[in-house]
Amino acid sequence: MQYGRKIAAVLCGALIAGIAAGCTGGDDTTNKEKTAIKVMYYDERGFYQQFGMLFAALHPEVELEVVSTSSIAYEEGKDMEKATQEFIAEQKPDVLLLSGGEYSRMAGEGKLYNLDTFIQKDKFDLEGIAPGILEYIKQQSDGILYGLSPNFYSQALFYNKDLFTKYGVTFPTDRMSWEELLQLAARFPTDGSGEDRVYGLKAGYGADLYQLGMMIGNSLGLSYINPTTKQLTINSDSWKKAFDTADKAFKSGSLFVEDPNNGGFSGSYEDYLLGDAFIGGKAAMVIESNYMMDQIKEAQTRLKDKGIKNWDVVTVPINPQSPDESSAMSVGQIFAIDANSANAEGAWKFLSYINGDEFARVTSKLNNGGFPARMKYISNEEGRNMAAFYSLKPRSNNMYDNYDKLPRDFYMKFNTLSQEEFQGIKDGKTTIEEALDSLQVKGQKLLTEESEKAATAEPGSAAGSAPGVAVESSSGGSSVEVRAE
Repeated sequence: MQYGRKIAAVLCGALIAGIAAGCTGGDDTTNKEKTAIKVMYYDERGFYQQFGMLFAALHPEVELEVVSTSSIAYEEGKDMEKATQEFIAEQKPDVLLLSGGEYSRMAGEGKLYNLDTFIQKDKFDLEGIAPGILEYIKQQSDGILYGLSPNFYSQALFYNKDLFTKYGVTFPTDRMSWEELLQLAARFPTDGSGEDRVYGLKAGYGADLYQLGMMIGNSLGLSYINPTTKQLTINSDSWKKAFDTADKAFKSGSLFVEDPNNGGFSGSYEDYLLGDAFIGGKAAMVIESNYMMDQIKEAQTRLKDKGIKNWDVVTVPINPQSPDESSAMSVGQIFAIDANSANAEGAWKFLSYINGDEFARVTSKLNNGGFPARMKYISNEEGRNMAAFYSLKPRSNNMYDNYDKLPRDFYMKFNTLSQEEFQGIKDGKTTIEEALDSLQVKGQKLLTEESEKAATAEPGSAAGSAPGVAVESSSGGSSVEVRAE
């Protein structure tokens, strides 16, 4: 990770030098009116590496001051929403960095600047931005655009065309349901062993019935807990159906599951690449982010005649009831302007630059794990279906929304409890329905106890970062592999 950051910093520095050199001819910035803006961001160093250095090189007339949200530390029993609002009220940043929930709440309270006037005045191009991104942001603010996001995170279903052709299986298509995907995976042969074995779908690192069922449920818009009322709903009919779908997939023998105990790889990097079931040609499909594209490119460079050659992507499985939404697509950062900003013009200059064409063109070369919101800079040199990454829009009611409202220790304990209950299914001692009914009762008791502990805890007594359920992805999107952090 540190090595990657150093490379990104070097590349960023080279890009800045090139841009600055190209902008020196005839552009006298000394006569431009000076202004200063405060920008709310995670930390100053990260801000300048990702946004500030490029912007400052082209706009020396705008003085930037970063107010770091790292000072808003998590504490047991602390109202993080209130703490964030107090931070904004105290620091008075002109540019706000907001989550989807924070953006929606502040827009509803009239605390954000309507960007329409600036957009119309500058003829700012919205057409080049992925429609799903704009639609999602507007959906959070009653159809009015108060914020923009320069990038997004997403996953797609990768598939090996050669394996599909070899075994006479029809190619996957966009907007399949989970049932359709798993039925497609089951059409591949399940005989053979070792190197001769082929699987329909790579199910992720250490994936099991519980993790796959949770993944399916999330894509269907289900939630097993209401963070506000602190009530569990894990034993609903919808959840039972999701786990039953996962159970049938495992019993079909079509899923490749990596052994979590087979760590400590000590072979060559080429062997490591081939060890991936999808790259090595053992799995016909996998749900992954653009990280997989980087791995495939590495394999094609290093392995020559080995590894996957002919591949493409389609959208991840969707909920047939909302076929244009995806839980595997997310907007990580929404930048907005405080409605009371005295420097709205300067703030817009910053927002319009980092969401504009030039910034997208330059930073698309850095590959920071996500995609630029401007579609034309999503690389597609070989004519693949790259629209699979952005043709859907982020789901507005993600299963993990507002989980910071729950007690910090609940997630880890609930995950342990869930694994215990589902082990009974694996051992043939209980049914899915019985396991979920038991988990509902035990989980609700656990949540009640942890909530009571949190309510009596004094803020500051247990500071730290709140662990949550993380969806494995190099991009932040969801994947078949789900784990508790």
